[in-house]
Amino acid sequence: MTQSIASPALWTVTVAVLLGLLALDFVMTRKPHDVPMREAVAWSVFYLALPAGFGAYVWLAHGGTAGVEFFTGYVVEKSLSVDNLFVFMLLLGAFAVPSALAQRVLLYGIVGALVLRGIFIAAGAALLSAGTWAFLLFGAVLIVTAAKVLRDALRGNEHQVDPGSMRGTRLLRRLMPVTEEYHGARLTVRQAGRRALTPMALVVAAVFLTDVVFAVDSVPAVYGVTSDPYLVFATNAFALLGLRALYFVLRNALSKLRHLNHGLAIILAFIGGKLVLHWAHTVWAWVPDVPTPLSLLVIVATLAIVTATSLLANRREIAAGSRQAAPVSDAGVG
Repeated sequence: MTQSIASPALWTVTVAVLLGLLALDFVMTRKPHDVPMREAVAWSVFYLALPAGFGAYVWLAHGGTAGVEFFTGYVVEKSLSVDNLFVFMLLLGAFAVPSALAQRVLLYGIVGALVLRGIFIAAGAALLSAGTWAFLLFGAVLIVTAAKVLRDALRGNEHQVDPGSMRGTRLLRRLMPVTEEYHGARLTVRQAGRRALTPMALVVAAVFLTDVVFAVDSVPAVYGVTSDPYLVFATNAFALLGLRALYFVLRNALSKLRHLNHGLAIILAFIGGKLVLHWAHTVWAWVPDVPTPLSLLVIVATLAIVTATSLLANRREIAAGSRQAAPVSDAGVG
């Protein structure tokens, strides 16, 4: 395991800044409102500028290797976090969350994801310190996950959410009564003399459950880029912080990225293979070790290709629909 670039002081400053940004987000979402595009774009630009500036600092202060590892890990985590947004979007629709409350639900999801990934990052660091076999384990997890993601993508059911089938939400309904309507951002209210959950509590629980699944995938993926726990944490934190604003920028475009999961499957399989090769390299020196710059190139190229193919497929679908509608339109005129 490589030496971490972070001192205790840097860890302290990073966590303090993260908590400050989360507190700012809670203040911004204290009064429920539907987020206009201008506000969402402004916050998205801010949360893109933060990792860019931080990556430049890492590059200048700790060298190009650490800088490339950070940017590569950030691209991986940001790609996976966009997949998070797909599921969050489906959950918001399934629970009929009012648009004014959507950003508070997303913020709860981000906080839950940060806590869970912090736990998984610590566990991953402990595994890596125990021996290089952890790279083989992480690689196997990612390859299996990639196969599942690709299978679901080919079947066309990669983004299906059934809140009623989630054990957590079913358990909450059994433990406490649930109100029919939302009560702002409140999770519980007193009704008929007893405490009851609101639908807001159920959707937050569902978001937390999906956070667990995403943590299992994302943490091994970034450990395939860098074994520095600090950089792993930083890439996760920066990728997650801007999700709330990014959701409102991309909510209409998300459904058009029809091939994103195909690309994510390729990325996960590539990183999984990279981890397996890294483990093999520690056992047999003649086995090649995939350099991080090559990983960044493969990941960026994959994302660019699936974005282009998604847009092309959408255009073809629109064109096909127009051709089918044309004869009907002509008949109507005659």
